[in-house]
Amino acid sequence: MTASSIQRFDTNARLSEMTVAHGFAFLAGQVAGDDSADITGQTQQVLAQIDALLARAGSDKSRILRVEIVLPNLADFPAMNAVWEAWLPAGCAPARATVSAQLARPGWKVEMIVTAAV
Repeated sequence: MTASSIQRFDTNARLSEMTVAHGFAFLAGQVAGDDSADITGQTQQVLAQIDALLARAGSDKSRILRVEIVLPNLADFPAMNAVWEAWLPAGCAPARATVSAQLARPGWKVEMIVTAAV
């Protein structure tokens, strides 16, 4: 594999928002741009960002293979799941893990790391 067969999107000195290689899209952890929103609003923002990134790679949410979800407060689990389940196409649930951990900014209520087929 050559460096030219790897695509990097929105790259800075620290990370790329997405890398695409060998038919897979790997998204960096996605967090809300507006951290003043509640868990419902932040989850909606994150899912919209995932939709936009996957579209740039030529993929979509029906092709998500794996998602890792980080919640600092597990009390937010039911509300986050309600938004997630409304967004996800029927029959397309990926492998998924949800963990509780502190995020880099105190206002962030959810972070999602996605791997999808392209």
